[in-house]
Amino acid sequence: MYLKKLARLAGVGVLAGAVLIPTAQADKITLHGASQFDESHAFTRLMRKFEALTKLYYTGPHELEFVMHLNSELGLEKDYVAYMNQGISVDYAVASPSHMSTFSKLATLIDPPMLYRDAGHWSRVLDSDVLKPIVDDIYKRADIEIIGYGGGGVRHLIVNKPVTNMAEISKVPIRVMGAPIQTQMFNAFGMAPTVIAYSEVYNAIQTGVIDAAENEAAGIEQMKFYEVGPNISLTGHAITVRPLAISGKTMRRLPEDLQAAIRQAGKDAGTFGRVVEITEGDQKMAKMQSEGKLKTIQFTERAQLISAARPVLEDYFQKLDALDLYKAIQAVE
Repeated sequence: MYLKKLARLAGVGVLAGAVLIPTAQADKITLHGASQFDESHAFTRLMRKFEALTKLYYTGPHELEFVMHLNSELGLEKDYVAYMNQGISVDYAVASPSHMSTFSKLATLIDPPMLYRDAGHWSRVLDSDVLKPIVDDIYKRADIEIIGYGGGGVRHLIVNKPVTNMAEISKVPIRVMGAPIQTQMFNAFGMAPTVIAYSEVYNAIQTGVIDAAENEAAGIEQMKFYEVGPNISLTGHAITVRPLAISGKTMRRLPEDLQAAIRQAGKDAGTFGRVVEITEGDQKMAKMQSEGKLKTIQFTERAQLISAARPVLEDYFQKLDALDLYKAIQAVE
């Protein structure tokens, strides 16, 4: 029901820094965006929605021009974050919270594994102001303003044999990302995590170095992980959050009425992006299954995963002096 409500809302329809160009009637304001991907990717489509909604919401005298740099023309997400911090090259972009953690350690608290109980809880948290302490810290330390939340990739286990419960995943060697919270979390699940480069995951499963990995539907499809790990255990242990951000230096150059339009457009475009990604993720998984590429398997003890994760998350937030924030996130109904 909640996601249907989001879907209805989503249907609404290289120097950066708000360059003003004099015209016959008014100044033109040019804003530069950047994406690692092409026009078809969910992140790019989110930013295109942001551009369209900003033009719709802004009623001031200035002409607006948006220039999108696609296919990593201006580098990768970590570069976009650095550019927005400096107020050069990129005004707005979608970027992983991990890249913002260079400036703000609290940024890593946006989407660690098992933080969100399910897709409904994830959406309600992102629609609330509960993450404001993180947003404020990122703005203070990085001079980057988060104006919306995309994401929605639901991550599951990719396994070379079916697993349905805690006993069956016990001691299973699994590839994890380099962040310490990843290793701690999968240790808590009773698995045997190993940090392996993303590009090596396919070969590592194929050669028996590991028996499992974890990813969302888009990654499984792109990297063809189903060829070596055809059993997808639906743990839903993580739901990604990918903030839409804009340079603070850019925003302060803009008229206040345009700033207001940008903030509203960012919020609504984020909703659109989340609906796109979570819906298309489900569709991709169903398509791969219908084509016989993989088999989805229900994980019957997800409640036990949540219980195992809780002390790890509490300790993680506590170390960043943010335990109250963890409790506030969990209190969202």
